[in-house]
Amino acid sequence: MSDTSAIRTEGLTKHYGKVEALNDLDLDIRAGEVFGFLGPNGAGKTTTIRTMMDEIRATRGSATILGMDTHAKSVEIRKYIGYLPGDLAMYPNLTGKDTITYYANLRGGVDWKHVDALADRLDADLSKKVGDLSSGNRQKVGLIQAFMSTPQVLIMDEPSTGLDPLVQRELQKMMREVADEGRTVFLSSHTLSEVQRVADRVGIIRHGHLVALETVHALRAKAMRQVELELDKPADVSVFEAIDGVSDVKAQNNHVLMTFGGDMGTLLKAVEGRYAIVDISTQSADLEEIFLTYYQDEEASA
Repeated sequence: MSDTSAIRTEGLTKHYGKVEALNDLDLDIRAGEVFGFLGPNGAGKTTTIRTMMDEIRATRGSATILGMDTHAKSVEIRKYIGYLPGDLAMYPNLTGKDTITYYANLRGGVDWKHVDALADRLDADLSKKVGDLSSGNRQKVGLIQAFMSTPQVLIMDEPSTGLDPLVQRELQKMMREVADEGRTVFLSSHTLSEVQRVADRVGIIRHGHLVALETVHALRAKAMRQVELELDKPADVSVFEAIDGVSDVKAQNNHVLMTFGGDMGTLLKAVEGRYAIVDISTQSADLEEIFLTYYQDEEASA
């Protein structure tokens, strides 16, 4: 493992009686990267974060953040972390600004110009009581408190929950800026598209086991999608079945539907010369479908 690890876990395990929520997790997350932690709901993402941060005690194994053991130096580490839990609880009778002030006082102060800039970027109204805000606007308050101290390590559990698409895009820019400054983002999500846009590397967890650790480029190359083509003449199924990465081909007259994993340019090039493409539509497979396609062997062995 590297000497520039921002987060490191070795054999990190958490069992609740006979329930194995997390098993032997080894991660080495570098300074200056956005690390996406992917998995369906119930896979163990939140358990990983809570165990890693010593909010719950590990059954075995260890975790360090910025070289500090998260159990032995739990309080000291908080000085350097921005954290957005998946179930952030806030006082409903406090305004957004009161809430930020409360968290800022716990940290010993904050740059309010920076807070105002964050609120502007996220289109957050801090004058209203938290209890009167929608879930998305409450999430914005949580994001501001996570970013406001310019943390060395930013840990977020499903941060895009409730946000509209424009604010999601702004959040993604903010995460990339953190990494570009040499700081680190740990992003837990079940949304593949979000992680693909912002992360450098991805860890995939399923049933408490890390089943893949890849760059986003490698993950994109494996992502299956549904492709539908309208051609200038009736489709010959055998032509498409012979193309690498194509499966489950169905043809009806001039329309052909297939599952494809790989670079779309490769597919289109293989079709050229045989057909003229009148129209094309694609739909990316959801995360669970990608798991089922690529990680069945890992799941069986786990």
